Amino acid sequence: MKINLSETQIQNFKIIGLFTCLSILIVLLYPTEDSFKYQFEIGKPWSYELITASFDFPIYKNEQQLAKEKVEILKDFTPYYKIDTALVSKQLQKLTDDLQQNKDIQGHTMTYIRKKFKDIYSVGIISATEYNNLLSDKRTKISCILPNRLTHIRQLETVLTPRTAYEQITANAPVTLKDYNINKYLTENLTFDSLTTVISKNELLKNLSITSGMLQSGERIIDRGEIVSSNSFQVLNSLKIETEKRKSSIQQSSVVILGEIIMTFGLISLFFLYIYLFRPRIFEVTSHVIFILLLILMIISLTSFTISFTSSSYYIVPFALLPIIIRVFFDSRTALFAHIITVLIISFMVDNAFQFILLQITVGMAAVSSLKDMSQRSQLAQTALYIFLSYVLMYVAFELISEGDINRIDWHYIIFFGLSSVFLLFAYVLIYIFEKIFNLVSSVTLVELTNINSDLMMQFSERAPGTFQHSLQVSNLATEAAKKINANSLLVRTGALYHDIGKMKHPEYFIENQLGGKNPLSEIDYEDASQIVINHVNDGIEIAKKSHLPEQIIKFISSHHGTSKTKYFYYSYINANPDKKPNDEIFTYPGPIPNNKETAILMMADAVEARSRSLTEYTDESISEMVENMIDNQIAEGEFKDAPITFRDVELVKAVFKEKIKNIYHNRIKYPEITKITPPNP
Repeated sequence: MKINLSETQIQNFKIIGLFTCLSILIVLLYPTEDSFKYQFEIGKPWSYELITASFDFPIYKNEQQLAKEKVEILKDFTPYYKIDTALVSKQLQKLTDDLQQNKDIQGHTMTYIRKKFKDIYSVGIISATEYNNLLSDKRTKISCILPNRLTHIRQLETVLTPRTAYEQITANAPVTLKDYNINKYLTENLTFDSLTTVISKNELLKNLSITSGMLQSGERIIDRGEIVSSNSFQVLNSLKIETEKRKSSIQQSSVVILGEIIMTFGLISLFFLYIYLFRPRIFEVTSHVIFILLLILMIISLTSFTISFTSSSYYIVPFALLPIIIRVFFDSRTALFAHIITVLIISFMVDNAFQFILLQITVGMAAVSSLKDMSQRSQLAQTALYIFLSYVLMYVAFELISEGDINRIDWHYIIFFGLSSVFLLFAYVLIYIFEKIFNLVSSVTLVELTNINSDLMMQFSERAPGTFQHSLQVSNLATEAAKKINANSLLVRTGALYHDIGKMKHPEYFIENQLGGKNPLSEIDYEDASQIVINHVNDGIEIAKKSHLPEQIIKFISSHHGTSKTKYFYYSYINANPDKKPNDEIFTYPGPIPNNKETAILMMADAVEARSRSLTEYTDESISEMVENMIDNQIAEGEFKDAPITFRDVELVKAVFKEKIKNIYHNRIKYPEITKITPPNP
C-alpha cells in the first residue's frame, strides 16, 4: 500500500525527527561521572540549601584515621620468611671436601666447623638488604616457615647476615681456620615469602572497620552559611560515596535515565509546540530549525563538557550567546523561549539549580531587552556589559538574601561572570559564520546594506538617479507601513532600497530617468517594450547575486511586481490590435508573488509611489482614491494570496500610505515678491 504524503506532512515529520534527535543527544550529554553535585572544603561556608539524609548511610573514616588504625593493627605483625634446612648440608659437604685437601685443618678444627655451620644455619642467614629493611620498618621479629609449614617466631637480633655469621665462626675458631676464606660457604637460607606475608596481613586488616557510625534518614547534615568542619566534611564525603554507589547500580541508573528522558522530551516538546503554533515562518524552513536546535545543543554540550572534564565553574559558559544570536536573526520572544528551555534542561546538570535558573533567566531577559532595536555592532559589546552587571547584581542580591552576611559572598564568581561576558564578544564571529552557513541575514547586516554611501548604492544613484529617488521614497513608505503592522521594518527598508536595482543596466528605458526627452520605448513595438521593462527584475537578481546580497533581499527584487502585467503596453497592444488576442505571457512578470508581510508591503508601496507621480492634482480625495484602487486591484489579481497579511493589516497600510503621500505633496506657501516702490518726486 502506497502512502501519499503532502509536502506539509513531510516537513512536519522532518522537524519532529530533528527535535527527537536533539532530545536523544541531550540525554546522552547528561554528566554521569560526578553524581554528587555539591562542592565543599573544610573551613569554607556551605553555599547550598539545607542538606538532610535522604537515606541511611554509614559514616566513612577518612584516610588519616584509616592509616592510623592500620599502623596500630600491624604494629606487632611479623613478615614471613622461608628457611631452607637442606642448604646447611650442601654447604658443609662442599666445605668438608675442600678442607680435606688441606692437611693443616684436621680433627678438632673439622669438628668445630661442622658444629658452627649447623648452629648458624639453624638460626638462619638473611641478606644484609633484607635485614636493613626490617630494621627501617622497626620490625623486631620475623616468622620462619619450616619445610613442614610449621612456623615459629624469631627475634630479629638472633638472625644472622653473611657478615655476622662469618664473624661468629671466626671469633673462637682455631688458628689454622682464621686464614681460610669461609665466606664463600655462607649463603642466605632465609628468603622473604611475599605471598604468605600478604595473606597474613590482609587477614589482620579484615578486622579494620572503615566506618565510624551511621546516619539515619532525615537527620540534618548542614545548612547554608555553616562552616564545613572536619566532622561535617566526613559526613558529606560519606554521603557522596553512598550517592555515587546508588547511582552506579543498574536499577538506579535506569530510573535516573528514564527521568532524564521524560524531562528532556517534555521540555523539547514544549519548544516544538511553540515553533509550530506561533512561529510558522521558522517552522517551515528546515535550515532555520536546524540552526536554532544546534545553538541549543552547543550551549548544553559546553556545559556538560565543563562539568565533566574540567575543574572550572560552569558559570564561565556564555549562556547568553543563545538568546543574543537568536534575537539577532529572529525575534525576542523566540530567543527568550529557547533560552528558558535550555536553562531548565541544564539546571538538572548543575548543583545549585535554583540559583542557576534565577541568574540565567535574568541574564536572558537583559540580553533580549538590550538588543530590541539592534542597528550597530557595538551594541553587542554593550549587551555583554549589561549581562555582566545583571550577573553581579543578581548574584550579590541572592547571596545577601541567603547568607545575610556580605562577608560570606564568594567573590570568585565575579571572575566567572566576567569571563562569561567576555566570551560573548565571540558573537561577532558566530553571527558572520551562521549567516553564511544557514543563509540568514542579521539586523547588523541589514543596517550595513541600508548605507546609501556604499559602492553599489553610489553606482545606483549615478546611473539611475530617478529610480534611486523612487527607491528611497518607496523605502520610507514601506518602513512606516511595516512598523504599523509589526512587520520587520528594517528588512522592508533594505529590500525597498534594492528592489529596482536592475534598472541600472538600462536606465534610459524608464521614465523616471528620462529628462523630458523622447522615450526610447515609444519607437519599439509593445511586446518588445514590455519585455525590456520586465527584464529589469532578472537584471536586478543578476546584479544582486554578483554583489553577494543576501537571499532575503533578492526575494524583494524578484517578487515586487509578482505576476502582474505591464498594463500600459498590454492595454496599448489591445487597442492597437482589436482583432488579435495578445499573448498574456509576454506582458506578465514571471513572479513569484509575495509570500510574507514584508514583500507584500513592498509591492503595495512600489505601486502606490509610482502611481502618485502621475496624479494631476494632489487632494485628499485623489490620493485616497488612488491608494484604494491600486491596492484593491492587487488584491483582486491574487497577488497577496500567499502572504500572511490580514484585511486589517491592509487597511492600516492604506492609511499610512495616504498620510505619507499627503505629507509629500502638501500645498506649499507661495512666497511673496518684493514690490518695486517708485520714490516720490522731490
